[in-house]
Amino acid sequence: MPDDSNLVLKPPPLQAESPPIVLASRSAARRSLLESAGIRAHYRAADVDEHAIRDHARARGMEAGQTALELARAKARAISMDNGAAVIGADQMLSCDGAWFDKPESMDGARQQLRTLRGRPHVLHTAVVMLRDGCETWRHVACPVLHMRAFSDSFLERYLALEGEAILSCVGCYRLEGAGIHLFSHIEGAHSDIIGLPLLPLLQALRAQRLIMQ
Repeated sequence: MPDDSNLVLKPPPLQAESPPIVLASRSAARRSLLESAGIRAHYRAADVDEHAIRDHARARGMEAGQTALELARAKARAISMDNGAAVIGADQMLSCDGAWFDKPESMDGARQQLRTLRGRPHVLHTAVVMLRDGCETWRHVACPVLHMRAFSDSFLERYLALEGEAILSCVGCYRLEGAGIHLFSHIEGAHSDIIGLPLLPLLQALRAQRLIMQ
């Protein structure tokens, strides 16, 4: 008989084998959050016209949190499945004193945005929506508040040179898992809410729908 005394048995997963969980996002940070929680998911980028959705929301007088929900919902719908899969869409809006901020299109735009936010608090409206068989089964919006310190112009230039164009994919021009943490004096809210996927509420929703262990 083979000696299996040295075999390491993997513990059973925390989630059911089916139906699958699908994250409608290309964000490496969101993927990392799910994987760190032991959640096995499929990852598919959703092709939606974010600018059109935001413009339509502005025209309707929608608030930033409602707009973030619309964006998250659109992403989930773009890849919605009919096999019972839990399709998760997520998105963020940034507001400061009532003004909305989008992802900058250039490093000059990032510089101007950070100068505008410098020394002021802003809110990240982080929305997540779950669809199953095309029907919305859960939604949530978290609103962490981030207080940006009054950093110097020389720090700003050093920061932009260090981070480079990677920050153009971030609505606030920062990655808290990197040098972006130096921009802030204090932060109110869960780390995952700021990264872009409110993890504790999402895990509770997955448990409620028996997709992971209760």
